[in-house]
Amino acid sequence: MQYEIQGGNLPVVVCNLSAGEQIITEGGAMSWMSPNMKMETVGGGLGKVFGRAFSGEALFQNIYTAEGAPGMIAMASSFPGAIRAFEIRPGSGMILQKTAFLACETGVTMSVFFRKSLGTGFFGGEGFIMQKISGNGICFAEFDGHVVEYNLSAGQQIVIDTGNLAGMTESCTMEIKTVPGLKNKLLGGEGFFNTVVTGPGRVWLQTMPASGMAAALSSYLVRNN
Repeated sequence: MQYEIQGGNLPVVVCNLSAGEQIITEGGAMSWMSPNMKMETVGGGLGKVFGRAFSGEALFQNIYTAEGAPGMIAMASSFPGAIRAFEIRPGSGMILQKTAFLACETGVTMSVFFRKSLGTGFFGGEGFIMQKISGNGICFAEFDGHVVEYNLSAGQQIVIDTGNLAGMTESCTMEIKTVPGLKNKLLGGEGFFNTVVTGPGRVWLQTMPASGMAAALSSYLVRNN
């Protein structure tokens, strides 16, 4: 498979498949395609269906196959931001925010990632469940706003505001820490908790989570009604 990501902050990934080659997409992700792309909707069993529901994805996925000749399919992001391609290999998977999965090659699988700490789950900004991407192949993920990447050495940490963690390699660990000082909690405007990610590994941060934009627009609309 060959691909190209286009469109700046309104991105789309255009994939060119060889005859017989397949790609798995999130339900509703297809934007346009060549007429020889055959679609099959799959659920993968009750457990996988519930797993996708818990991780914020649609209950079913679509498998597209280039029939009889090379084919083309394009998937656009559902929110202004960025599409990133990740080379997934055994032992080097990704942990992604809910709803990040866009499409992947057939050798890649998505599963539920439960945060080990209850504090992490309830106060981490993206819920108790995230997405774990593993297997072998290319995976496309969509992030919100501009994306900044950091490479953390062993033991190196970064403190992240709620919701800004878009993804990290599975070699990283994360925990929730309380903002110190009652005055800081109540008057600082940063909430009560921060997410702390520890290396080694890579971290992807997003500047405008969809939840943050929704809150900002809601506040504006309330003031003007």
